[in-house]
Amino acid sequence: MPPVMPAPANDALILFLDRVGLSSLAEALRTAAGSDALTPMAMFAHADILVQGVMLGLLAASVLAWAIWAGKLVQLTLSHRRLARDYRVLAARGTLGAALSGGIVARMQAAASSEIRASAGLPDAGIKERVALDLTRIEAGAARAMQSGVTALGSIGSTAPFVGLFGTVWGIMNAFVGIAESGSSNLAVVAPGIAEALMATALGLVAAIPAVLLYNHLTRAVGGYRAALTDAAALVERTLSRDLDRARLAPSVTPLHLVAE
Repeated sequence: MPPVMPAPANDALILFLDRVGLSSLAEALRTAAGSDALTPMAMFAHADILVQGVMLGLLAASVLAWAIWAGKLVQLTLSHRRLARDYRVLAARGTLGAALSGGIVARMQAAASSEIRASAGLPDAGIKERVALDLTRIEAGAARAMQSGVTALGSIGSTAPFVGLFGTVWGIMNAFVGIAESGSSNLAVVAPGIAEALMATALGLVAAIPAVLLYNHLTRAVGGYRAALTDAAALVERTLSRDLDRARLAPSVTPLHLVAE
């Protein structure tokens, strides 16, 4: 099976792999480039340069999908634990000014305390309304930050099959051109080029299927985090309302969180 891809492109890729420390992979590609066997590595080495680029892009997209999933999962786990811990601390204290870990609940508490100081002497209803607006903004910002990167998984899952199909169509076109030039339609002549082309579709599915599953998993996890943020905002609002009622019933008593600050 004669190589379709120009040798310099193979050599450049092999040199790059050697430079980044992947000598074993470079040697495997070097061996495959001179082999007539229909192994995945040999099909990759003999593929057209555009098809090879599609394959590399799909492999990179697959690695990126798994990296995003792992990173967001760690971020979600840590953020959810901090959120739950601060929620318990504030709920146990029952008043604003709890010693929190500096996460989202701490930002919500700080916003409520700041609004109380800025609105001294103003009606309680207005204070509650303005605090609710601040909490909504903080909650939305935290949810957006957690959602960032997740949509990339959806994009990979929806586009990877079509990218792979493009590589397949291009490869089959080249195979038919080779058939026309050789004047032979023997299966032994046709099969290698078609196999190389179909490999692009296979890699597209390899990238897309896990990406869709990982996207769905992260979407559910982010949804749970959003619900936890809503509960935290509701707790801060309840605690604020309780503090304001205490101050109204006992105006001579300054709330402890204002004394501490």
